[in-house]
Amino acid sequence: MSGQVGTVDVGWTAGEAYEFTVRGHRMRVDQPAEADGDDTAPTPTELFVASLATCVAFYAGRYLTRHGVDRNGLGVSVTYRMAEDRPARVEEVRLALRLPDGFPATRTQALLAVASHCTVHNTLTTGPTVTVDVARAPEDAVRPGP
Repeated sequence: MSGQVGTVDVGWTAGEAYEFTVRGHRMRVDQPAEADGDDTAPTPTELFVASLATCVAFYAGRYLTRHGVDRNGLGVSVTYRMAEDRPARVEEVRLALRLPDGFPATRTQALLAVASHCTVHNTLTTGPTVTVDVARAPEDAVRPGP
């Protein structure tokens, strides 16, 4: 693996809730009551969509700052739709940037070009390699016989 490496650690807490740690920040995910959760936190899917939206907002904010525009009023609204077939997945995401008052209309296309190339969006459009393995503690490893 080349490039910057990050780590996230996830552990079960109770019911359908999990806590994860990123660079010392602790956060939770849960499921709504209709999915047997306690609805104490967003679902992993909601967090995924929120991650995309906040990344778009971050890139848009950086664009505004570079061009001397105050970020006050900047926001992103998102709607998403789940696929009805298998595999289970988010099928569509629609993001709408809310721009600060007075943002010049002549800069809209440039802002959209920057915001739509945030790291999370780039990752979705140029899919990463994803591998799922089982981590075994050394004491759980299969030992050769005598």
